[in-house]
Amino acid sequence: MIFPFNLLKPAPALPVTITDPEEVRSQYRYWQNRILISTIIGYALFYFVRKNLSVAMPAMEASLGISKTDLGWFLTLHGLLYGLARFVNGMLCDHANARWFMALGLICSAVINVFFGLSSAVIAFGLFWMLNGWVQGMGFPPCCRLMTHWFPPRILATKMSIWNSSHSIGAALVLVLCGHLIQWGFGWRSCFFVPAALALCGAVFLAVMLRDTPESLGLPEVEGTETTAADLEGSPPAFFKTLIELVFSNPYIWLISLANFFVYVVRYGIVDWGPTFLTQAKHVDIAHSSSMVAAFEVTGIIGMLASGWVTDKLFGGRGTRTCLVYMTLCFVALVIFWQLGSTSILVNSVLLCTAGFFIYGPQCLIGIAAANMATKRAAASAAGLTGIFGYASTTVSGVGMGIVVQRYGWDAGFMMLAGAAAMGILLFALCWPALAHGYKHSS
Repeated sequence: MIFPFNLLKPAPALPVTITDPEEVRSQYRYWQNRILISTIIGYALFYFVRKNLSVAMPAMEASLGISKTDLGWFLTLHGLLYGLARFVNGMLCDHANARWFMALGLICSAVINVFFGLSSAVIAFGLFWMLNGWVQGMGFPPCCRLMTHWFPPRILATKMSIWNSSHSIGAALVLVLCGHLIQWGFGWRSCFFVPAALALCGAVFLAVMLRDTPESLGLPEVEGTETTAADLEGSPPAFFKTLIELVFSNPYIWLISLANFFVYVVRYGIVDWGPTFLTQAKHVDIAHSSSMVAAFEVTGIIGMLASGWVTDKLFGGRGTRTCLVYMTLCFVALVIFWQLGSTSILVNSVLLCTAGFFIYGPQCLIGIAAANMATKRAAASAAGLTGIFGYASTTVSGVGMGIVVQRYGWDAGFMMLAGAAAMGILLFALCWPALAHGYKHSS
């Protein structure tokens, strides 16, 4: 067993006690809705103790004299450790109890946020935010495990696009909350204390609401993912051999992982630096600039929901094809935003929202595509691999953006974002032939 503590071991499968098809459907409807809603709320709260830094940065820069380069390093080191942690924790979580794994990660992140808020030294900030990056990597893998165990492949893109709204819900709410905390005079430290308190409450909520797998409740395996001889043929159950066959040997998982690097450069370039850019370059106050970036996130929710529907209904579950369309249109919106140079709050908000709509489609679908290709047996590991590349992007969107903007100005920074979007388009085009999923039997 991977885990020495019973709490983190996978919930044991119980004998199937419900055989009536209507009762099975009724139980599945109840638990699918419960799992979906609970993980949306839980993962949104992970963002409360992660994306709060972007709002606090202008105040920290002003009150503590921290440079943009230092702030960029916080973002980069956090992102690098987070990406690695998503992969490592993904491998662990494929063999863990997702219920307790997720709750434990949220508790750890909340505690670290309290220590960060109590600090004043640059080194302490860096160490605590790096540590936060690691425990934040305990949030996505259990959600991926839960979704692939509770929902069939034929509707997974639609359901995970709904779940993926948790990213934007959490980011938008914490941006508004922290922007107003500073505006109301509570100081930048409140951006860490208040979200930490909410996250601790969320961890209790997750422990109460989640369950690991359908089999742990005496239900049959979810439709379309039943283990068959065809699935197991040539697939030794050994942990690393399974990873090699289902994840590392699939060239499309590698291509979309690399594409994820460029998707996240665009996404985090806007989310992390948006409030600072709007405050310093557009002279918008912190509350309004935070609300504008929050609108970017909210519009992203609509984009994610639409991307799941488009993938399942128009492209037969082939998420990489939807990603190509979305990334192309995001590139167009970003170039217009950059070249237009308008100072109008309304115009900038509309363009940011358009970019948000289209960048969050690929952000959502890459993890879904990887999970479906790797099947539920290695879903969290595959999604974790995409995460390594995604959060390695903070070398560009974090310290890279900070250095470039500090030396060459905001125009150079947006040129970087447009170039990243163009690279994403190329990589998604190469993934056009990819199949919808890796199950060897029909779903």
